[in-house]
Amino acid sequence: MRLPVMPPVKPMLATLVRELPREPGLRYEPKWDGFRCVVFRDGDEIELGSRNDRPLTRYFPELVELLAEALPPRCVVDGEIVIVTEAGLDFDSLQLRLHPAASRVRKLAAETPASFVAFDLLALDDRDLTGAPFTDRRAALERILDTAQSRVHLTPLTDDPDVAQDWFTRFEGAGFDGVMVKAPDLPYAQDKRVMRKVKHERTADCVVAGFRWHKDGQGVGSLLLGLYDDEGTLHHVGVASSMTAARRRELVTELEPLRENALEDHPWRDWADAEAHAGGRMPGGMSRWSAGKDLSWEPLRVELVAEVRYEHLQAGRFRHGGRLVRFRPDRSPASCTYAQLEEVPPAELAALFDEVASA
Repeated sequence: MRLPVMPPVKPMLATLVRELPREPGLRYEPKWDGFRCVVFRDGDEIELGSRNDRPLTRYFPELVELLAEALPPRCVVDGEIVIVTEAGLDFDSLQLRLHPAASRVRKLAAETPASFVAFDLLALDDRDLTGAPFTDRRAALERILDTAQSRVHLTPLTDDPDVAQDWFTRFEGAGFDGVMVKAPDLPYAQDKRVMRKVKHERTADCVVAGFRWHKDGQGVGSLLLGLYDDEGTLHHVGVASSMTAARRRELVTELEPLRENALEDHPWRDWADAEAHAGGRMPGGMSRWSAGKDLSWEPLRVELVAEVRYEHLQAGRFRHGGRLVRFRPDRSPASCTYAQLEEVPPAELAALFDEVASA
């Protein structure tokens, strides 16, 4: 493979902002909830690269075939791999595709085929376009991408902030992360936070049922969170992390009293043994995306409640890691139920995805 922009590419990144920017001339796109993917094509060679330099090609063979038809012979395209259902974008099914067995990958590719959404063009033929303005790269992408191919899409784009605000609200229930904001003259700056993103954020009161040590061994890395369902079962819904080093050390002392005899009546007691760790959805379950990462955990007596900031719920779990706001000594663990969470109904995706319209 010989291209003017060669793998690996560090995708251009974005800074989080709380309100939708409305300066004149800005461009807006939906923020997709999938795997970021840079596609490299040189003739018959196609490589799918992730934002973490992990090749995705072997996990999505059906996309390789589609992109061979949808892209010109020599190009580099930035986009997102998603799995589309009538209920919205299914990130859980996407994660299942990261399987070591080729036979399993082929089976899932047939049962839950992925789609590709293109949103930037880094190279075309012998031209490196990373230094060109975003509007020029977008215009070129519109010319070269064959969206007549099933499950290959060009991301919607608008310069109207009211349309972008409508996307932000209307498509949230379908699994969209928010809205991306780009300046028209923006070059493609690898690994730089030069774009802006607006994402949904809410708070919930959760049971703190355990924790994981930080990788440096000097403090708490994350808090394991739970919510009760209508039958009184405590479900693991995610973690709260992103704490300062000082706060991680403080938490060791604060949580120490809750470690004593924590497993005696713990609702997740069965998850503490090594065999249970292979299950995948419990606190100690291994992550396919972070193979080999230590996900062992320390149980706590179910007595502490934390207010946590989160983005959105998917399949009963926080889609991204939450952030600890504060502890709530005024709340009882039993009051931490799914009923407190705001539910957003799935939006209709047929206007954007022909694979839904034809389902």
